Amino acid sequence: MQHSFLKLLGAAVLGGAIGAIILTQFEHQEPTVIAVDSTHDELPKPVVFHTSSTEQEVANEGFANLTPASEKGVQSVVHITTEFVREEITYDPFLQLFYGEDAYKIQKRKGMASGSGVIISPEGYIVTNNHVVQDAKKITIHLDGNNYEADLIGTDPSTDLAVVKIDRKKLPYLDFSDSDNLRLGEWVLAIGNPLNLQTTITAGIVSAKNRNIDLLSGNYNPEEKVFPVESFIQTDAAVNSGNSGGALVNQNGELVGINTAIASGNGFYTGYSFAIPSNIVKKVTYDLIKYGEVKRVQLGVNIMENNSEIAKLNQLATQEGVVITGIINGGNAADAGIRTKDVILAVDQKEIDSVNKLQAELATKQPGDQIKLKVARGEQIKDISVLLK
Repeated sequence: MQHSFLKLLGAAVLGGAIGAIILTQFEHQEPTVIAVDSTHDELPKPVVFHTSSTEQEVANEGFANLTPASEKGVQSVVHITTEFVREEITYDPFLQLFYGEDAYKIQKRKGMASGSGVIISPEGYIVTNNHVVQDAKKITIHLDGNNYEADLIGTDPSTDLAVVKIDRKKLPYLDFSDSDNLRLGEWVLAIGNPLNLQTTITAGIVSAKNRNIDLLSGNYNPEEKVFPVESFIQTDAAVNSGNSGGALVNQNGELVGINTAIASGNGFYTGYSFAIPSNIVKKVTYDLIKYGEVKRVQLGVNIMENNSEIAKLNQLATQEGVVITGIINGGNAADAGIRTKDVILAVDQKEIDSVNKLQAELATKQPGDQIKLKVARGEQIKDISVLLK
């Protein structure tokens, strides 16, 4: 259809007076996600995250029993409201015409926003979306009928994640699951506070993985070390404004993602929602808590996705994987002996079939980690170890 639009709506809602809506028209408009640059002066001690076994039996094998996961999940998902002040530039030509004053004025506008968050440790650490708490002067957590003012621990515009903390102990929390183990068609639950309806649960299936929806590209800023990473889990669990920062959980009640955006033609849920995978969430939140910033690594290469046309043009032996088109001198790849036209097929035995997948794998690594790349070089398949600095 000539005039059909696919819009991405960041699922955070501005409560009361203003709606903080992130809309993207894939074909014609640039995506918008607002970055938060505030930091917390005094960082607490790092917290140890608990990752539960992926071999836990699901009740009623062969059938989707979502009740235990729902009951566990709602205890660890909170409602977040924020207060902020933003500057707006207004134009009034009569000021200049009649009074000789500048027609442009800067006005400060107060507003409120709301969204969701997930408790990830008993010490009161809560993960949410960056755009939920952006520019916030005050962050309030609503939990068990009580209100708690939260401290902002850190934000990460590259992944649209943020961590806040409240002064509470022994809180219920969600375990991190390995999001790489998610399978297409697997049942998941979205838990959050959409449309001011607190503690809402919806169910759906995983309909795609490693989605790049061009939501965070507007955040790209090398000077501030902001390099957007997109590898979303796509589901058909109903998500609306206010679900941003809420939990996507599996049938075991484990956290597999943070709900972030929807694809919509009218501003409300129409079939698809997107969540940040838990493997990325776990790494980012740990870094924010421990260091106050995210420690990132890069291969030091230029890359592009492979296909039959690229393989034929460059005389490659395979049309799979990701093709290295350039090597940065002094980078990690150069030190490991990787060459232009090498094709990355896997990282640590995990298949790489897209640039998004490669970026997502690197986003979970720390400086000092050593990874093993499966690389096609001509007709040969090589295993190359790379030390990430």
